[in-house]
Amino acid sequence: MVMRSTPLPRMSRRGRVTIGVLIGVFVLFTLLGWGVQAWTDWLWFDEVDYTEVFTGVLLTRVLLFLAVGLGMAAVIGVNLWLAHRLRPGLRPHSAEQATLERYRMVLGPRIGTWILVVSAVVGLFAGLSAQSRWSQWLLFRNGGDFGVKDPEFGVDVGFYVFQLPFLRYVLGVGFTAVVLSVVGALAVHYVFGGVRLQGVGDRMTNAARAHLTTLVAVFVLLKAVAYVLDRRAMLLEYNDSAKLYGAGYADVNALLPAKEILAYISIVVAIAIIVFSNAVMRNLVWPGISLALLGVSAVAIGGIYPWAVQTFEVKPSARDKEAPYIQRSIDATRDAFGLTDVKATPYGANNLTPPATLATDKSVVPNARLLDPQLVSETYTQLQQVRGFYDFGPKLDIDRYTVGGQTQDYVVGMREINYGELTDQQSNWINRHTVYTHGFGLVGAPANQVVCGGQPFFVSGFLGEKEQERCSAQTDQIPTEQPRIYYGERMTADDYAIVGSTDEDRHAEFDRPTPTTGGEQYYTYTGSGGVEVGSFSRRLLYAIKEQESNFLLSEAVNDNSKLLYVRNPRDRVEKVAPFLTIDGDPYPAVVDGRIQWIIDAYTTSATYPYAERVNLQQETTDELTGRGTFQLARENVNYIRNSVKATVDAYDGTVRLYEFDDADPVLKAWNKAFGGDLVTPKSEIPAELAAHFRYPADMFKVQRNLLTKFHVTNPGDFYSGQDFWQVPNVPDAPDSGQKQPPYYLYTQLPEQDAPRFQLTSAVTPNGRQNLAALISGSYVDGKPRLEVLELPDQTRVSGPVQVHQQMTNNANIRQQLNLLSSNQAQVQYGNLLSLPFGNGMLYVEPVYVKSNQQDAYPLLQKVLLSYGDGGSYVVLANNLEEGIKQLVEQGKQAAPGTTPPPAGEGETPPPPAGGNAPPLTGELATAAQRVQTAIAEVRAAQTSGDFERYGRALKALDEAINAFQQAQQAATPATPAPSGSPSAPAPSSAPSSPAPSPSG
Repeated sequence: MVMRSTPLPRMSRRGRVTIGVLIGVFVLFTLLGWGVQAWTDWLWFDEVDYTEVFTGVLLTRVLLFLAVGLGMAAVIGVNLWLAHRLRPGLRPHSAEQATLERYRMVLGPRIGTWILVVSAVVGLFAGLSAQSRWSQWLLFRNGGDFGVKDPEFGVDVGFYVFQLPFLRYVLGVGFTAVVLSVVGALAVHYVFGGVRLQGVGDRMTNAARAHLTTLVAVFVLLKAVAYVLDRRAMLLEYNDSAKLYGAGYADVNALLPAKEILAYISIVVAIAIIVFSNAVMRNLVWPGISLALLGVSAVAIGGIYPWAVQTFEVKPSARDKEAPYIQRSIDATRDAFGLTDVKATPYGANNLTPPATLATDKSVVPNARLLDPQLVSETYTQLQQVRGFYDFGPKLDIDRYTVGGQTQDYVVGMREINYGELTDQQSNWINRHTVYTHGFGLVGAPANQVVCGGQPFFVSGFLGEKEQERCSAQTDQIPTEQPRIYYGERMTADDYAIVGSTDEDRHAEFDRPTPTTGGEQYYTYTGSGGVEVGSFSRRLLYAIKEQESNFLLSEAVNDNSKLLYVRNPRDRVEKVAPFLTIDGDPYPAVVDGRIQWIIDAYTTSATYPYAERVNLQQETTDELTGRGTFQLARENVNYIRNSVKATVDAYDGTVRLYEFDDADPVLKAWNKAFGGDLVTPKSEIPAELAAHFRYPADMFKVQRNLLTKFHVTNPGDFYSGQDFWQVPNVPDAPDSGQKQPPYYLYTQLPEQDAPRFQLTSAVTPNGRQNLAALISGSYVDGKPRLEVLELPDQTRVSGPVQVHQQMTNNANIRQQLNLLSSNQAQVQYGNLLSLPFGNGMLYVEPVYVKSNQQDAYPLLQKVLLSYGDGGSYVVLANNLEEGIKQLVEQGKQAAPGTTPPPAGEGETPPPPAGGNAPPLTGELATAAQRVQTAIAEVRAAQTSGDFERYGRALKALDEAINAFQQAQQAATPATPAPSGSPSAPAPSSAPSSPAPSPSG
C-alpha cells in the first residue's frame, strides 16, 4: 500500500509580496549604509592623501570575499549536486522511504534552487570570514626574509611571520569545506535513497560509498598536511617544562618525529580508504579499521609517547635537558623584542655618603625634573584655562627644547576644547560644531623650575599680549606660527567641526579670549584639511552619515564649508595605517613653527619562533593608563619594532608616516603591499622633527618587563629564576598594585658622554624591595639604545618603595609633612626619580600641597632628597638647590665613626656646644668605623629581605659594639668622646627594637 504525502500549505500571494518588500527594504538600507560609509571613507582618505590604503584594503577584502566565498560555495554545491546526481533510480519499499518521499517531492522539482541557496549561504559566511583576513593575505603575498633562521629546521623566520598564519587559515577553510560537504552529501544521499537505515540489502549504494569515502580520504589527506604544518607551529607553542615558548626537549625528540610518522600514516590511511572501500572489498569495514588505526596512532604516538618522555626523562633532570631549548628562547626573545644590543654596565653604588660634587654638578642635578606631568595638569588647567571649556587633560607631556642655547626638558600641554565642559546653552548643534571648533596654544614650562609659591614658570602658549608678570616669561620662548588646535587628544568620534565661511568679514569660530580687554576674538579656518561639504550631494551624504538634518537646513553650512572629523591624532593614524599598533601616549611638539602631534607606531607579529609571547595591554598598564594615556588592545605579540614615527598637524590634520626602523621586514612588507610609497624614508625625516623624537613609552615598558627575566642569559640561571627582577609598585601607593611608570629625563647617566633625553625606570630583585638596576632608553645618532646599570646582588641601596617610606617616615620629616597636611590641605607626591651620581644613588621626590577648597590646584612646596641607602641622608628642603646643599653638608659632617645628622626643617643642625670635637685616631677610630659599617649593613639587610643576612648583620654589629667599648676603655681618660660617635648604648639602640620583617 502506497502512502500519500500531504502537500505543504502554500503562502498567499499577499504574504509573499509582504515578505519580499520587507526583505527588499532591509537589503536597501543595509546597502545604503555600506555605501554611505564607503563613500565618506573614500573622501576622508582622499583628504589625508592615503587613498592607496583605502583602495588596497577594500580591494583585498572584496577579492578574498569572492575567492573564498565562491570557492566554498562551489565545493559545497558540486558535492550536493553530485550526491543528487548519484541517487539510485529504484528504491526499495519501506516505511523509512515512504516518510522521506514527502521531502523528495518538495526538494526534487527545485533541487537546483535548493542547492544554489544552501551553497550561497555557506559561501556568504565563508566570504565574510575570509575578508577579515586581509592583513594575513597581504603579508603572505608581500613578505620577504628576515635573514634569521629558526634553530630547529633552519627555515627563515619570514616563513613563520608571513606564510604560516595564512597557510593555517587556508587549511582550516579546507577542513570546513570537506566537513560541510560530507554532512551535506550524506543528507542528500539519505533523502534520495543512496544511504538507508532500514530495509534489506546494502545500506549504501556503490556510488554513495565512493562519493563519501573520497571526501573522508580528502579529509585525512588534509590531516597529513596539518601534521606537517604542526611541526613548524610547535616552535610557537608554550613549553610547560621550561616555562617558555618554543619546542622543548620532549617536543623535539618525541613529538616532532611522532607528527612526521602520523603524516605518513594519514597518507596511507587515505589511500586505504579509497582502495578498500571501492576497489577491493567494497565495504566500510577496512576503511573504518584504518580510521581507527589513525586515531589510535595519534593517541599513542602523538600523546602517550611524548608524555612518557616528558615524565620519565625530562622531569627528573629538566634543568639539563631543557638548557639548549631555554637558550633558544632567550636568544629569540632578545632578538624579537630588540634586546640583543642592550648595553649592561655594572654600577657599584657603594658610596653611601653625599659627595661634595653634588653642589657643583652641571649635568644631573640641575636637570632633575620637579614638575610631575600628572599632578601639574590641574595647575595648568586652573592657571591657563581662561574659559571653562578649555582643558589640558589628566596628564601632560614631556619634551625638550633648546632656549637661549640651553637644552632642557619642558612639561607641555595643549589648551584644547573639551566638548564635555560646554554649558547647556553652548552645547546646541550650531555652537558645538561651528563655533567652538578649536583650542589655542601649546603651553610649556621648564620641568625643573617653579615660581610664585610653587607654580610652573610658563614660557609659551599665551593667548595674547601679556601684562608684566613675574609668574611667567615676558616673551614666548617656544613660538608657534599657527597655535590653533583643530586636532587633539580631547576629541571624540562625535566631535566633528564644520568650518569655512562665505563672508570674509564675518568670522564665526570662537578663537580665544583677549586677556587685556576681556573681549573675545573670532576666526575662520584657512587650512587645507577637511572634506568639502558645500554641495548639496555632500551635505546629503553627511546628513545620512551623521543622522543630522542640520547639514541640509542650517545656514552655517555653506558653499565654502569643510567638515573636519576623525580629529583625535591617535585615531587618525590608526585609520590611515590599520596594520600598525599605535602607542598610547601621543605628544605635541613645535616643529618649524607648527604644532605637530608625534605618535609612535609599531609593527608586530605573534609567530616569531621561540620568542616569548606577551599581552600588550597587560604589559603596558600602569598608574597612568587611562589617565592621560590610552590603553592598548589585548594583542598577543612576540615580535615588535618601533618602525614608524607618525605626525599629525594640529591645525590642518595632515598625516605623515616616517620610516624609523629601516631594517624591519614587516614594515617593508606593508610598504610593498600599498605601492611602495606608503612611508617616507628615514633619510627624509626633517632634522627639526627628529630632534623631538623620544623613546616610546609602551615599547619601553614591554622591553623593561622582559628584561626583568631575560637579562639572565645563562640557561641554568634562567631556569632557577633566582636572579629575576620585578618592576616596583607606585612608591607612594605600593598597596594599589599599580606599577611605577617610567619617567622621561634630560640627564646624563654613568658611562654616557653627555646629557640625553631618555626614558628611565628602576627595577628591584624579584620578591624584594632593594634596588637591582636602572634601565634607560634613548636615541643615539638616530638609533634606539637600551642601557642597564646593574647593581651588585647584595646592594645596600633601597628601591623606590623603600626610599619613599624611609624618607617620609623620618621623624623630623614626618613632623614637617604633618604641618603641610591638615583638614584644609593634602600632601601629594610627585615622580620619585632615581639618579645615579658619584658612585651612589640620589633620590629626588617633589612634594606638592593641594588645598581642599574648590578649584584648588597642587603647588610644589618642598623637595624630598636622599642619598646612599635611602635612609641615612635625608632632607626636606624648600627647593632642589637648598636640598643639595643640606645633603652635601650632612656628608661633610659624617666623619668616620659618626652617624649622619638628623634632617631638620630646611636647615643644617648646628654643631654641639663647645665647638667641633677632635677626630678619632688609632684603634678607637677603627672600632668606630667598624660600628658605623655594621649599622649600615643592618639597614641594608632589613631592606634586602634576606633573613640570613639580617642575622649575620646583627651578630656583626654586636661584635663591633663590644670592640668599640674595649677600645674606648683602653683609651686614655683625657681623650674626649668625639661628637656624634656612638657610645656603647647608642649603636645598640638601632637594632634593639623588634626586628622588622624583611620585604618580600
